[in-house]
Amino acid sequence: MNLKNSQYQAIMRQYDLRQLQHRHLQSQRYQEICDRLPAYRQLEEETASFCADRARAAALGRKDVLQDMQQHLRELQEQKTLLLTQAGYPADYLELTYSCPDCHDTGFIGDKKCHCFKQAMVDLLYRQSNIHDVLKRENFDTFDIRYYSDTKNRSLGVSPRENIQAVLSTCHDFIDHFDEQSRNLLFYGDTGVGKTFLTNCIARELLDASHTVIYLTAFHLVDILQNNTFGNDDMDDTDENMFHYILDCDLLIIDDLGTELNNAFITSQLFLCINERLLARKSTIISTNLSLDELQNEYSERIFSRLVSNYEIMLILGDDIRIKKAISE
Repeated sequence: MNLKNSQYQAIMRQYDLRQLQHRHLQSQRYQEICDRLPAYRQLEEETASFCADRARAAALGRKDVLQDMQQHLRELQEQKTLLLTQAGYPADYLELTYSCPDCHDTGFIGDKKCHCFKQAMVDLLYRQSNIHDVLKRENFDTFDIRYYSDTKNRSLGVSPRENIQAVLSTCHDFIDHFDEQSRNLLFYGDTGVGKTFLTNCIARELLDASHTVIYLTAFHLVDILQNNTFGNDDMDDTDENMFHYILDCDLLIIDDLGTELNNAFITSQLFLCINERLLARKSTIISTNLSLDELQNEYSERIFSRLVSNYEIMLILGDDIRIKKAISE
């Protein structure tokens, strides 16, 4: 995903700030230990003096004493660690900490972007689209099953509340085992039954766990696919960046499938997107107001076959919650 120079610099400033904060924390901890354990400060001073002696011996080529000096340094370190643990501190209490232990808050592992840098890019795009504000409102903490009736559906033999409880259980299992297996979900049901809310709940949990998540309405996804293929002078940087990440993010959410303007080209591009992510074992969640019969009629047999064969398909029952909320308010 390519970034403008200003966007790249904004992300790198975040890493600089993280490094500064962790160095400050390390300095505070060191001062705390020296104030509480005077013997530790003495060992630190002895270590510093001995390291200077060792450097001079190395410069003079005194290989005969270097091994003994190295052993003494190890003993000094062991004494310092023992002081920490006896005082109730972890042995690594004074080591420099990192927000990301994989790249040590540099954003890169070798010459490749770290997963945390990729997430920072997605977060930057999300902030531009205000999706984070939505996730603050729509998450598992605010999901209220009381809006779902406990009256059984005669044809299905379950109530909307029993149905949503089962769906929520699947969603939590999807999140809990996200790193262990590639899974795909398809939510379908009437307007306003909570499909988008559920996708936002999942997105929030996985974003908080540092996974890369892209949320797109089907309409927006189609725009990106079309603009990428044919080019468009009005295509903004956000759309261009999004396209390069659609196939590679940890989770792609396609919301409101069926609301986009469909044609043979769009169908082929949707198939490409869905199929490539399946081949790459990348998880995808799709929500739609269409029934399964309508999905089969609206899209190619290839798309429908991929969905029924590779997605956990869940019907969500209930009335329009937005209407219920409006009435109650």
